[in-house]
Amino acid sequence: MNAPKMRNIGPKSAAWLRQVGLRSFEDLQRVGSVEAFAKIKRAGFKPSLNLLYALEGALLDCHWQQLPEERRGELLLAWDVAAAALPPPRGRPVAAPVTTTQMQEEAAPVFNLFDEPGGHDAE
Repeated sequence: MNAPKMRNIGPKSAAWLRQVGLRSFEDLQRVGSVEAFAKIKRAGFKPSLNLLYALEGALLDCHWQQLPEERRGELLLAWDVAAAALPPPRGRPVAAPVTTTQMQEEAAPVFNLFDEPGGHDAE
């Protein structure tokens, strides 16, 4: 993001924001923290939820760890709704349901070196 530097936004986060077209505090205000986070995810970056909180903290001018639990919960709910609307990742198939296959174990032969001809007991 351009100067002045926003609270909670480090160099990596600022680069991600620039790459998705959010270059100023006003751009971030216009789209909001959840949409900005969704744009970053949609672009293929892999931010943690801490970035969502950091973006909200930047908008509120507070440290991201000072966001009230109630607000964090609201952000998570909004992100769940936004994430459901995201298209599947490009270049990767949509995950299929996971199935479990049970394989029958065959009894493994048991070898005892001392019972074999030519083993330790053979004299």
